[in-house]
Amino acid sequence: MLEEIGQIVTGKTPSSNVIGAFSSSGIPFVTPKDMDGRRWIETTERYLSEAGRQSLKNYLVPKDSVAVSCIGSDMGKAILLKKDSVTNQQINTIIVDASKHNPKYIYYVLSLKQEELKSIAGGSATPILNKGHFSKVVIELPDKVDQDNIVQVLDSLDCKIELNNQINQNLESMAQAIFKSWFIDFEPVRAKIAAKQEGKDTELAAMCAISGKSEEELQQMAEDDFAELQATAALFPDELVESELGEVPKGWEVGCVEDIATAKGGYAFKGSQFVEKGYPVIKIKNITGDGKVDIQGTQCIDEKTARNAAKFMLHDCDLVMAMTGATVGKIGLVNTHGKSIYLNQRVAKFESEKFGGKISYFLFCLFNRKEYFEQIVGTAQGSAQPNISSSGIESTSIIVPNFELINLFIKNTDSIFQYWLKNGSINNFLNQSRDTLLPKLLSGEVEVENL
Repeated sequence: MLEEIGQIVTGKTPSSNVIGAFSSSGIPFVTPKDMDGRRWIETTERYLSEAGRQSLKNYLVPKDSVAVSCIGSDMGKAILLKKDSVTNQQINTIIVDASKHNPKYIYYVLSLKQEELKSIAGGSATPILNKGHFSKVVIELPDKVDQDNIVQVLDSLDCKIELNNQINQNLESMAQAIFKSWFIDFEPVRAKIAAKQEGKDTELAAMCAISGKSEEELQQMAEDDFAELQATAALFPDELVESELGEVPKGWEVGCVEDIATAKGGYAFKGSQFVEKGYPVIKIKNITGDGKVDIQGTQCIDEKTARNAAKFMLHDCDLVMAMTGATVGKIGLVNTHGKSIYLNQRVAKFESEKFGGKISYFLFCLFNRKEYFEQIVGTAQGSAQPNISSSGIESTSIIVPNFELINLFIKNTDSIFQYWLKNGSINNFLNQSRDTLLPKLLSGEVEVENL
């Protein structure tokens, strides 16, 4: 039983009488909302201040504990705590006796028991698995040596997945940094303006702003690289002018998304057209909210239906956007993982005759900016179920740079997004491998020695 594995602690929320219980840093305060698919919880939406920590000092649980959500429709999620933390009352945490059991092994066992935990929870409208019932949950455990060996296999897969996710976050940050410098802060333009006022070489100043190099470092560049950077700098003007959206580079225009791309909704598949196995269909729920599109566990269509919906087939790095519901306006870049996948209604895909499919790179960075996201969401109709339209998306006001610069941005970030896609495909394979091995290793069907 779980109570024999270690101490079980049910979390608690600070009393409203505690002044300043929360802060922007401190002790992580874990809630089910933080259980967003990560294996380890290190960062949380809220943290406890010193006052908050003192008020809940008896509920502090150490790092490497296993926390499980125990209320609501999404109950049964298991995570590992990376730091000493406090959870709210919707979570039960096992402080594993590490001398007898491997905490990661307990995590892996519980990660397979979500449906079982739901089935034993009390309550119908809001199922609850209280501490008493949770403590009596029975799991089978081999000796610690076997636990450690099994964890070594599964942990190696998860660590590689987590590393690839971190790399992809860094890749996205690189693309966003270029976008912000060129199209939001206008750094090359401002560098030219400053150089012109000081009687210096404006092109050289812009080259420094674009590359992050000093003038001395520029002189050390290969001739071809220097010429390419010089050509890029020449595309930026040396003056800012007033517009309805504030200062913009001279020659750039205030326009809308429609000037560079169109938003096309997906196909209205009928319920009767979905089958157990076949071609995946991307729906709103598949847009994860972190810039990705999850194609695992999607509903599928057969070959005949797919032929009829051929123009709604998606390709790698297509950008899609949720048009209805709580996640309206959220975007994701598609990774097909080599499969033929299709787009459902109320999800928009972006197309461009001017820039081809890779306009997604530019739009991905654009729509991730808060000011543009809020514009799009602001066009939503309806209160209970907000809806945005293709025309509402296309009418979003943007600063339209000269098209040469957009093409150059696409060219410069293509390798970044292609690497992003490659890592996503590797992670898809690793996830499938782990999910296949996990139950077989835990049940003894596959022995570690045979891998």
